Amino acid sequence: MALLTHKSLVNYVEQQAAFEDFLQTFKSSATEAVEQLEGLNLGEDGLSDEYDFMDDVDDRTSTQRSRRQGRSRNPKPKYMQMLQDVADRVTSEILIDLNDLEAYEKSLGEEANFKLVSSIEQNAHHYIEIFSRAVDKVMPEPEKEPTFKDDVLDIIMSQRSKRNAKLREESQVTDENSAALPPELIFPPELTRRYTLIFKPILPSGSSNERSLKALAVRNVRGEHLGHLITVRGIATRVSDVKPSVQVNAYSCDRCGCEVFQPVTTKQFSPVTECPSEECKKNNAKGQLFLSTRASKFLPFQEVKIQEMADQVPVGHIPRQLTVHCHGPLVRQINPGDVIDVAGIFLPTPYTGYKAIRAGLLTDTYLEAQYVNQHKKAYDDIVLAQPTLKRMNELERSGQLYEYLSRSIAPEIFGHVDVKKALLLQLIGGVTKEMGDGMRIRGDINVCLMGDPGVAKSQLLKYITKVAPRGVYTTGRGSSGVGLTAAVMRDPVTDEMVLEGGALVLADNGMCCIDEFDKMDDNDRTAIHEVMEQQTISISKAGITTTLNARTSILAAANPLYGRYNPRISPVENINLPAALLSRFDILFLILDTPSRDSDEELARHVTYVHMHNKHPEAAGGVVFTPAEVRQWVARARSYRPVFPKEVSHYLEGVYVRMRQQQKRDEGSQKQFTHTSPRTLLGIMRLSQALARLRFAEEVIMEDVDEALRLVEVSKASLYAEDRNRDDYTPSSKIYHLVRAMAASGAAAVGDGSGAELDLRRIRERVLAKGFTADQFEQAIDEYALLDVWQTAAEGTRLVFIEAGNDDQDIDGEDDEF
Repeated sequence: MALLTHKSLVNYVEQQAAFEDFLQTFKSSATEAVEQLEGLNLGEDGLSDEYDFMDDVDDRTSTQRSRRQGRSRNPKPKYMQMLQDVADRVTSEILIDLNDLEAYEKSLGEEANFKLVSSIEQNAHHYIEIFSRAVDKVMPEPEKEPTFKDDVLDIIMSQRSKRNAKLREESQVTDENSAALPPELIFPPELTRRYTLIFKPILPSGSSNERSLKALAVRNVRGEHLGHLITVRGIATRVSDVKPSVQVNAYSCDRCGCEVFQPVTTKQFSPVTECPSEECKKNNAKGQLFLSTRASKFLPFQEVKIQEMADQVPVGHIPRQLTVHCHGPLVRQINPGDVIDVAGIFLPTPYTGYKAIRAGLLTDTYLEAQYVNQHKKAYDDIVLAQPTLKRMNELERSGQLYEYLSRSIAPEIFGHVDVKKALLLQLIGGVTKEMGDGMRIRGDINVCLMGDPGVAKSQLLKYITKVAPRGVYTTGRGSSGVGLTAAVMRDPVTDEMVLEGGALVLADNGMCCIDEFDKMDDNDRTAIHEVMEQQTISISKAGITTTLNARTSILAAANPLYGRYNPRISPVENINLPAALLSRFDILFLILDTPSRDSDEELARHVTYVHMHNKHPEAAGGVVFTPAEVRQWVARARSYRPVFPKEVSHYLEGVYVRMRQQQKRDEGSQKQFTHTSPRTLLGIMRLSQALARLRFAEEVIMEDVDEALRLVEVSKASLYAEDRNRDDYTPSSKIYHLVRAMAASGAAAVGDGSGAELDLRRIRERVLAKGFTADQFEQAIDEYALLDVWQTAAEGTRLVFIEAGNDDQDIDGEDDEF
């Protein structure tokens, strides 16, 4: 009894013809716009004579120009130009955009119901072969013949194509009724194709709510998706090495010299041992076949493991994983830690080897990658649009860019203005220097936030990981030394011992945020020392001796020794971190939660507003950037490499000397914060370079150094909050404390800073920039001059503090008097 036949739902021949027509005729909107502009013939007559004159001068230049003009006047359809580039060995990738195919299908009308896009989405693996046949038919001839200078494979491919055509002609000429050519004499199409065909899925439009167009979570990929083209969202956790995967094996016979080809489509295959050619069969020679690696075809292969995003995991579950196979041009596009949308074909694959015995009837699944979309591009890959650049230039001229961008860092969190400025500078970073002898000075800025519970340290860390292109968030208790640096594991693909990078390696060229830094074990914390200064990780484990790059900025959050800051003991005892680690932080903020009626009211008002309206309050200036916009600003700022001019270098020398003297005075006052070392000077230089980058400047100016010094001074301002609580909050008092802070940090000092004089003009600029008026500034100067706190000198251009004695005193000792 014969089996029932079922009519196919689609006609593959008609669909292949439609594919050929699509490749030959489809024009994108950009191509049509070029044709319309060319049709206007703007100024063509005036240029023709000039070009004829130039033709006589240089014939070679004219040939190139005429070729460019011919291409521009007769633009090819989008995909024919792509195929021409493939034929000319310019590219090896053919990307078929299903959005274009959908537009082409709509242009045919309803009578031509080919179901092209839906067929590809439901049976993508089969349609790659059908589309490849259409590409082979319409592939244009190369514009130049391959020469011996080209790739050897090009010459082999051209010879194989000519041989195929010649054998077909001979078979047609000799006898039409004779049998067809034996398959072993014809080269398989997989061997002669010098391209990889991939599909780009239909992207959901802004108004589209179709569920099928949205990226799936890993746990939502089910059996009904087998064979379909689907898009999965996840984070890459493991990326294997790139290795060649055989696609077609070639053998040569030692008796008859015949070439035999074996397409490989599965994980395992049995090599052909006996020659199947007619000559060997007639002579019963049983010629032995030898593998010809040079004539075989290999594709680059890479295996990627992606894991569910944290917000996609249901309560009480652990994240699931999915294996992704990348071939051809898709390799090396994914790095560990990247958040990606992978479009691919969901396929089953049986277990092999010992796994098959253990698995029994079970089958593994994987995703054959077709298109990869990075969610957060690296700074170097971000391309700024023209409207974005125009808006940037307008805001840059306003002079408020520093304030706007710092206000855009976690706007839902109240206050912490200077902390947000430091985090913005950390995102931008300084300039990494590499000397001629190989010595490297880091440019990444490390920041530590030490504070009481409930001051939103963890929320700031979470926001920074969202803004940075490569941001890794980890906690002190949940991290070991191996988990932060690198672990030795057995590779499941090759069964070799390999290194798997930890959090610091995953955050290479990005940010690593470590919460609960004080809860880490001392042995695990020592693993960070090398990363914070040398930015490398040296490994000597399991016979593997190597050095890994960890060019990352570290943002750490920690609590004081007893949970809350204890004012009865010194700051060093409260911080309770080793001096070797503290010196590696460029800036360490001490954030204390001290009760204050005014600030507490503002904080409560801000928090309740966020909970009521589910958004942050409108800023005073009205400009708050999204994380994507902040990333664009940072990308543009990081493209600059500012240098220190001579006068700023002299100014920095005086600043460093004053800071060392200040530390000596602080040692006996129980208010010693950190040790001032050459690393402190390097940290100020990095902060100054980040500020210059933010101005899109090529040189650092003194105002950048002053702002960097102010941030360092403000980082310990919470220590002296008790002394200032007894002060009034009039504008004069605020201006006084601002000038005091500038004197303590060395900002606005005159000359090398050895004297006690300050430049009144620079003080005035800084005070007015803080929002005070000129009348308030003059009133404060006169008021404290009457109290004999300071006096003006040099015809009103200098401000000199009146000290109680001849020797240096603690700068903050006088604050109690006023």
